[in-house]
Amino acid sequence: MLQDPHGRIINYVRLSVTDRCNLRCTYCMPEQMKFEQQGNLLTDDEIIRLLKMLAYDGVSKVRITGGEPFMRPNLLSLLEKIKNIDGITDIAITTNGVLTKSFIPALCDLGIQQVNLSLDTLQANRFERITRRNKFAAVMDCFHTMLQHDMQVKINTVVMDQVNTDEITAFAALTELKKVSVRFIEEMPFNGQQKEFSGINWHYQRILDTIREQYELVKIPDLPHATSLNYQIPGFSGTVGVIPAYSRTFCGTCNRLRISATGSIKTCLYGNNMLNVRDLLRQPLFRDMHIRSGIQAAITERFKDGFEAEKNFLEDVKESMSIIGG
Repeated sequence: MLQDPHGRIINYVRLSVTDRCNLRCTYCMPEQMKFEQQGNLLTDDEIIRLLKMLAYDGVSKVRITGGEPFMRPNLLSLLEKIKNIDGITDIAITTNGVLTKSFIPALCDLGIQQVNLSLDTLQANRFERITRRNKFAAVMDCFHTMLQHDMQVKINTVVMDQVNTDEITAFAALTELKKVSVRFIEEMPFNGQQKEFSGINWHYQRILDTIREQYELVKIPDLPHATSLNYQIPGFSGTVGVIPAYSRTFCGTCNRLRISATGSIKTCLYGNNMLNVRDLLRQPLFRDMHIRSGIQAAITERFKDGFEAEKNFLEDVKESMSIIGG
């Protein structure tokens, strides 16, 4: 098992399969983004070899992220290979929904039902301002199609001051008739912009208080290692959650490892890259046991929480979330 110095077992990997994205969300990346050359990204064979090693050491859940994962050629073929890895029992995807609709039947055939949909507004004009792209109709079409296929859909909404806070209750209202989880995420500093991030005005308690102005919220049990605090509005079909991504209240139970599309491993979202596993995979003399030892060594240096990791962060400018992998 992969275990950090604080006794936390790592059994969940968030794997970015591409740094490319067809949106340019203002809180995630600059409008002019320089992407990696294809040869710098992990290949399918490297990803499968890496996940087999991680599964051997106890990882059972994989979330596929990007960039936008459906920008990677032949993603379905890769997903099928991942599904066949012994020990991997849970595969989920985070997507912006622009390209996803046509893949939904195939995902269902593979048994991949858990999808997080990034959606920060329910207004077409505002969507274009946030994402710098006119793709709102495609995303909403994808959302409804996923529900029609009984997929387990979670909407991830980043709450941004003076941008979309007036839509918090409208998002909560989606859960009345739709069996969907709407999760409000505190804004984070990973926007790839060369400017200071001075903190947030909309912390998770303020988001909950805003919902309570219109609806009663009943606390429901959170799953083990969950990053969200979850609630239900009485009589509604879906659920509402808040993710204290900036407040970092969930660090004590964190069970995840992040791997970028270029093979950089982060043991904490707010920390440095600890190891580049792509470089190890491409060393002919490095056997699996050497790579597994390198990953374990990175995990043994894991900080207690995101605040401690941020204090030791070596870069002056925060990375783009699209590079980190969502």
